[in-house]
Amino acid sequence: MAFTTSHMLPWLTGATALASLTGCTTKQVQQPVRPNIVYIMTDDHTAQMMSCYDRRYVSTPNLDRIAADGVRFTQSFVANSLSGPSRACILTGKHSCANRFFDNTTCVFDTTQLTYPKLLRKAGYQTAAIGKWHLESLPSGFDFWKIVPGQGDYYNPSFILQTGDTVRQEGYLTNLITDEAIDWMEHRRNPDQPFCLLIHHKAQHRNWMADTCHLALYEDQEFPLPENFFDDYEGRPAAEAAEMRIARDMDLIYDLKMYQENRQSRLRPNYEAFVGRMNKEQRAAWDAFYRPIAEEFYRSNLQGKELAQWKFNRYMRDYAKTLRSLDENVGRVLDYLEEHNLLDNTLVVYTSDQGFYMGEHGWFDKRFMYEESMHTPLIMRLPKGYEAKGDINELVQNIDFGPTFLDLAGVQVPEEMHGVSLLPLLRGEHPKDWRKALYYHFYEYPAEHMVKRHYGVRGQRYKLIHFYNDIDVWELYDLQEDPTEMHNIYGQPGTEEITAALMKELKRLQRQYNDTEALATMPE
Repeated sequence: MAFTTSHMLPWLTGATALASLTGCTTKQVQQPVRPNIVYIMTDDHTAQMMSCYDRRYVSTPNLDRIAADGVRFTQSFVANSLSGPSRACILTGKHSCANRFFDNTTCVFDTTQLTYPKLLRKAGYQTAAIGKWHLESLPSGFDFWKIVPGQGDYYNPSFILQTGDTVRQEGYLTNLITDEAIDWMEHRRNPDQPFCLLIHHKAQHRNWMADTCHLALYEDQEFPLPENFFDDYEGRPAAEAAEMRIARDMDLIYDLKMYQENRQSRLRPNYEAFVGRMNKEQRAAWDAFYRPIAEEFYRSNLQGKELAQWKFNRYMRDYAKTLRSLDENVGRVLDYLEEHNLLDNTLVVYTSDQGFYMGEHGWFDKRFMYEESMHTPLIMRLPKGYEAKGDINELVQNIDFGPTFLDLAGVQVPEEMHGVSLLPLLRGEHPKDWRKALYYHFYEYPAEHMVKRHYGVRGQRYKLIHFYNDIDVWELYDLQEDPTEMHNIYGQPGTEEITAALMKELKRLQRQYNDTEALATMPE
């Protein structure tokens, strides 16, 4: 995603060299202490909604603490912008073509695969996973896990335990996941061992149900429409075919909570199931807030662009309110680490499983290789000895996380992993042989939102995408001249050399990762 300086905080650049972790005594040399890893991942949280990346919409002071004390990756991307596949890429360090978890509808994650938690555990790390898993099979390679079934529920959620039991807990899910993570650090872990803790939140996933204490927030705020909100998708037939427009496809009841007894919508039963989990007090607060808004909305009978803009603001407010709990709970984790003298020897990572559209191209959701969904926030607070600060501008991808954690722990990175360790970047180095392009492949079609199958290559300036299967369309973007990807310049005079170079790199990456499905659809 192209972020302009007017939307950024003033970040420092450059970094100091890696300091020695060894210390001398009169009898022996003390060995380096292996850092802990606290990996916080949210769902569908996009960089536009983090004030350390973009100050137009919200303030996220606790997330900003991580970036201010550490590093912010400006060019961090996913390999497949969809929840389950993205998680599989992260765990295995491999693209979807290798880990075989292609989509959310047909796949079950193969738990016999090599994953970074298994290797860390074998190397003496305690491993724990808490929250959203969303891989259909149960976690493997963890000393402790407690996960929500499927997407999980914001209110009074169920959790699957290692015993095989499923229990229901009272409360708001973002708070409960954090409670469990802190409890594990406080009571379950062995303080004499390093640990790797995965905190996986449901937030910011659709349908953005905020905690009752935050329902009134942002109600006076009018969010500015993105410049391309009313995109006509000219020259981009795959974009035109997608079913993720706020104006047309966002459900009034399920997404926007405009519930009335006599109103129907396609997803009304889903909404009723969600609010049906609330206790008496939660439901009373919920209805007291949303009922007057619904009554006013239906009286107003908005139409056309006025209705589209109303839906956009309702969406943005609910998303921002849900985000407030997330930011507060990240602060709770940081405070715990600091209060228990763990922060200096812990790598704290915050990211999302992919980006998300906040009205760009008129959309919500993700899936596309376009910037808003392929780009993902990535910030890290580094342990002592890794003194890098400010922005890291090299191209990185979520397949790099596992190799980074293994390298940090002193564990050899398996050759089968496609990703690379980010430790050189965390030392402030800028390797001359660092990758110049990233590979992407999205498979889930036909399915919800009807985003066509596609793959492509993204370099520093240009992006080449091929939509295939029931369509054969190529798109080329100059991200410097067209950062919002409105103008497909594929086939235009003067782009021949650029296209040829990108095509060559695309084939090279497909061969490197052995993506046979994609190679079969490539021109000779």
